Amino acid sequence: MATRTLKRKPVATTDIHPTAIIHPNAELASRVSVGPYTVIGERVTVGAGTRIGAHCVLEGNTTLGADCQIFTGAVIGSIPQDLKYRGEDTALIIGNRNKIREYVTINPGTAGGGGKTVIGSDCLLMAYAHVAHDCLIGNHVIIANSAALAGHITVEDRTVVGGLVGIHQFVRVGELSIIGGCSRVIQDIPPYATCVGYPAKVFGLNSEGLRRAGVKSDVRDRLHRAFRILFYSKLSMRHALEELARETAGDNHCPQLQHLVTFIQQSKRGVCRA
Repeated sequence: MATRTLKRKPVATTDIHPTAIIHPNAELASRVSVGPYTVIGERVTVGAGTRIGAHCVLEGNTTLGADCQIFTGAVIGSIPQDLKYRGEDTALIIGNRNKIREYVTINPGTAGGGGKTVIGSDCLLMAYAHVAHDCLIGNHVIIANSAALAGHITVEDRTVVGGLVGIHQFVRVGELSIIGGCSRVIQDIPPYATCVGYPAKVFGLNSEGLRRAGVKSDVRDRLHRAFRILFYSKLSMRHALEELARETAGDNHCPQLQHLVTFIQQSKRGVCRA
């Protein structure tokens, strides 16, 4: 069998295993390493310093950023698991410094969902996690083992999705929230919330996550008060938002509070509550 890397575009790579199958039109930047028996397709672009392990498959119109680590058996860019998909030209875009662990699967977008799946930078996707078509994942996101994200999901920055969590299509997950393991998520997860359950419910403010992110104590106190009104007052969400607006009238200096309110106001699936 011929060596799989012959006739490729010349690149300053450091370590491509001779058993790797790399299409001549694939674009690999400098310092890329590719492990044994990995397959890289024609339209794949890999950024500088990225390390790809053994038995991985990268295919489709996939762009992978710099200094990522892809571990054994990951399948990145295979066609969406969507019966409406008809082979249209869609994309998967992955940022820099991501760690994608063993047997993770990530699909590109569909024409009906915007045409692209996007994962930001500095994320950790643990073993067997799945990110479906048209998902938009922010930066510094952690998705734990065997969590499954259905199509059209938005996950904002610095979110933690626990192991074995299932998230329904079109759900939004707010920034700096954390979802406990084995939860079933069928409504939007509010920013800054700790949620768990089947279905997931709000159990309080993610105070530790906010502290670690450098959010000041006075802002955490404002969010605590807002959470009491929004999720524990027994008011309808509309009336809770009105009550919160009265209590915080004139307070235009807390972007986290404004983001929380706007996120809830823009929800189409409804927001999970206590």
